[in-house]
Amino acid sequence: MTALRGWPSPAASALASLVVWAGVALPHSGRAAPYVPFPSQETLREVQLAALACARENTTETCKQARAIGDPLMDHPRLPANCKDLIWQMLAKAQPASTNSFSRRQAISEPAERLLLVCRSSEKPESADTPAAKPAGGGGINFGGGQR
Repeated sequence: MTALRGWPSPAASALASLVVWAGVALPHSGRAAPYVPFPSQETLREVQLAALACARENTTETCKQARAIGDPLMDHPRLPANCKDLIWQMLAKAQPASTNSFSRRQAISEPAERLLLVCRSSEKPESADTPAAKPAGGGGINFGGGQR
């Protein structure tokens, strides 16, 4: 049988399969990615308050602080894209301006106000204790035909 032009040689095929095998084997070397917790509501509230201060006061210090607090969240692996979009909108406009116009303030404060609503964790908190059982016959309307 004749070899077709353009097809790799057996040595190239073996080398390619070795590279693919090594690429698959390396990430699963027993080390898992470290767990990164979702940013707390307090952290998100700090970003929100700093952005609102920048919008209100229009000073270099307040806008610099808003960018310094919000910028690390742009690289956070757990934040969803819509949350990062809000942070990006705030940070892009968090620059002092010669006049603090209404449109400038709104461009910063609108995403800041929505930040805590959009950037919520979808994880359910784990409680260590179990919920207490309701006492039997304790008030309310009992349609079950219980005790009389």
